[in-house]
Amino acid sequence: MVKINRREFVKSTAWTTLAITGVGGLISSNASAARLVAARGKREIRIGVIGCGGRGTGAAGNALEASPDARIVAYGDLFPERITSAQSGLESFGERAKVASAQCFTGFDAYQGVIAVPCDYVILATPPGFRPIHFSAAVAAGKNAFVEKPVAVDPTGIRTMLAASLEVDAKKLRVAAGTQRRHEWCYLEAMQRIKDGAIGRVVAARVFWNMGSLWNVPPLIMRSDVENQVRNWLYHTWLSGDHIVEQHVHNIDVANWAMGSHPSRCVAVGGRQSRTDQREFGNIFDHFAVDFEYPQAEGDTEPRFALSMARQEEGTAGRVEEVIYGTTGVARLTSGSAQITGEKPWTFKGPNNNPYVQEHIDLQKAILDGTPLNETKQVAESTMSAIMGRMAAYSGAEFTWEAALSDPMNLMPPSLQFGPLLQAPVAIPGRGGC
Repeated sequence: MVKINRREFVKSTAWTTLAITGVGGLISSNASAARLVAARGKREIRIGVIGCGGRGTGAAGNALEASPDARIVAYGDLFPERITSAQSGLESFGERAKVASAQCFTGFDAYQGVIAVPCDYVILATPPGFRPIHFSAAVAAGKNAFVEKPVAVDPTGIRTMLAASLEVDAKKLRVAAGTQRRHEWCYLEAMQRIKDGAIGRVVAARVFWNMGSLWNVPPLIMRSDVENQVRNWLYHTWLSGDHIVEQHVHNIDVANWAMGSHPSRCVAVGGRQSRTDQREFGNIFDHFAVDFEYPQAEGDTEPRFALSMARQEEGTAGRVEEVIYGTTGVARLTSGSAQITGEKPWTFKGPNNNPYVQEHIDLQKAILDGTPLNETKQVAESTMSAIMGRMAAYSGAEFTWEAALSDPMNLMPPSLQFGPLLQAPVAIPGRGGC
């Protein structure tokens, strides 16, 4: 089987036979599980994969693990060797992962080829800068989708995603997002308890993704600027959105979930101290801290807030968790673990699931059962929250939600082709630009 690791270690127990109800993290009834098995037996679940790097290959493996009736029917990637690598990485799934060369597509228009192949849903797992283009095309073609987070890198892309979300509803399509904490049983049960008043009124949060360094692909002189940047996409804001958007969106999403809202404004700091070589590390920052303000809840006299911290610097203390503060207690959450202290103490004791597989179980079940599922707006708002934090840190300005969302910023190059592309300078707060 494919090894599942998206920079987190997740224990997987019982996920092959159990499903989530979506309320309180409770295990679904035997009757519900039986209906899913019966529905699965009706036909194949055909999947197209757009983006065959590590995340796309991992998501394809998750989808195949979710059901023995799932199979890949098309692959698409900018680079042909990625498709070869993906099929090799999925070889343990046998014929279910093998695709004829006629349904393997390469180049900047590869997504169009995959979307044209008859399938039940497409996996969108290219660098995030391409997500709005690919998602809007998939929805226009009437395709269900699994959209990896984040779903955009700028406000223009978010507006595209929100508009497409309305079309998803109108066409009765199903969309699951890669914010996997919303499919993890310990998070689901903790959030239901929070909703039921286990920590009183939620008033604040602290969310963290602090870690060391990640992979890096040095530029090669024989490659064009565009190819060098795409191959090293983590370090270019037009492709990744910076690590506050690409990675820390998970934790910000949990803050939004607990607050029941996106933030209304923010102010932030950030910079780069260890990633000083622009040839290797592009134009992103290596640390951020954001103060998000949320609308007042009933009974509050002041706005609520969340402190967000993200760092990718080698040799520094690591921390990946969310801490939610209420008027009578505190919830501490991280992948595989949840605990509440205060007047109503509780500790999650499992069993827990593999949320990366659960995302696809939930999507496949919705497709087969014909039940509604559209996580587009939720993941778009969490992505926009992270983008707003980056905009505030890059510029040194304070942003309201309305001002950030309506900003005309569009980081996508006007023409997508291999060739020269001037790298955007590293942002300097107080000197304009975001």
